[in-house]
Amino acid sequence: MEMMAYDIIGKELASNDVLIDVPLVMEPPNLWPGCCIYRVPKNLRKINEEAYTPMLVSIGPFHHGLKELKDMEKHKLKYFKDFLYRSGKSQEDLLKIIQDNEVKIRHCYSEDCKLSSADFVKMILLDAIFIIELFVRFYNVLKVAVAGNEKELPVRTREEENDYISSQPWLVGGIRHDLILLENQLPFFVLEQLYTFALSDSSDPVHQLDFIIHSILYFGAYIYGEFHDDMQLPEEFNNKEVKHFTDLIRDVFYSVPDLKPTESLDNVYCATKLDEAGLKFKAVENRSLLDIRFHQNKWLNYCPFSNLSWLLACLPCLKSVFPPLERMQSILEVPPLMIHDSTEALFRNLVALEQCHYPSHTYICNYVVLLDYLIDTERDVELLVEKNIIVNNIGSNIRVANLINNLCLQIFEHESCYAVLGKKINKYCDNHWNRIMATMKSVYFRDFWRGTATIAALIVLGFTFWSFLRPYVKE
Repeated sequence: MEMMAYDIIGKELASNDVLIDVPLVMEPPNLWPGCCIYRVPKNLRKINEEAYTPMLVSIGPFHHGLKELKDMEKHKLKYFKDFLYRSGKSQEDLLKIIQDNEVKIRHCYSEDCKLSSADFVKMILLDAIFIIELFVRFYNVLKVAVAGNEKELPVRTREEENDYISSQPWLVGGIRHDLILLENQLPFFVLEQLYTFALSDSSDPVHQLDFIIHSILYFGAYIYGEFHDDMQLPEEFNNKEVKHFTDLIRDVFYSVPDLKPTESLDNVYCATKLDEAGLKFKAVENRSLLDIRFHQNKWLNYCPFSNLSWLLACLPCLKSVFPPLERMQSILEVPPLMIHDSTEALFRNLVALEQCHYPSHTYICNYVVLLDYLIDTERDVELLVEKNIIVNNIGSNIRVANLINNLCLQIFEHESCYAVLGKKINKYCDNHWNRIMATMKSVYFRDFWRGTATIAALIVLGFTFWSFLRPYVKE
């Protein structure tokens, strides 16, 4: 009996019709449900190729085998040997973990890796163990650097004391840079499974740390600007599935529960314009980088003099004596942003991750776009540096302005979590009474001496006016 051919909707095909068979294996890798590690889109990569390319070490398949990264391969082998000794586990046990997850790992990448099964498993295992061993050694080095009592220092092996990587600051910085790149990632579950299997039963408290803690400690210079010896696991991560290091850093930055996109962000006035309208900028510590808030004095709608900014400018000591006076002003609270040599690479890769994986939740992109509106020129940077909102570690304010402005190139966002915020501060700046009051404060009440002179002049003017009217006033 002759078999009949049907197309994908069940329609019978004629004998001369062509049936296109699309096998499952040919499905584009970036459509796999577990895909989370991507090649950076060309429109972003062409802006700054170096921001997405590893300098010292390749992790994963995208840059595997590059000639310029070969030197680090011998260190991976050495770290692997030391890790086997540290953990007491066999190569076979570690290989089995990767082999059991090979298909799942391959599906995490947006391109089909052409390596054979044996070569792929070996590559993933060496890269993963290199990272875990690096984190453990780096933690011990940091403990030695920050500990105040040498008796409480952790016991360090001879390998750790003579470790070439941790003893070379330029290597540590370069590898840390490479490990945040979107194209240079391993699935986080691989690292966690290997770490838990090999080290969780160790008596060493360093090994018993949650691997997320190890990760945050290692990337502390990117996330916090310094090493936190007493780092604890953030509550926000209790129920989160971390996909890889780039995703982890995004989660740390994003941890603002009520930050929701609403509509597109229209043009927002730059920092100097807002300052000229009397808006106060305040740096706030211990808050997520994206947690920017605007506090407006509602009484300004009825009485433009109610912000008392002129009084606080003359007598700043009143802020500590009468804290409610400061709340009478309109304030934009912004967490400090540290700008250093790796800031551009960090934000570019976070932006690339959101553009590829979180197109409907582009929180980092929203933040970068808002910064771009606030910073037009070096004068805006100078103002934000003066307010401790930007910590400039690259020297020139012009460089900071150019860096922020260029980050927004080729970013596509449909909605912004700062749309309502932008409307509020624009409305504040458009209020002519706010601008008049800000001008009066700047001209007549800039500091104690100018304010005193202004008040004295007003008193003299009052007496002069009264002297002029007195003859005409009937007793």
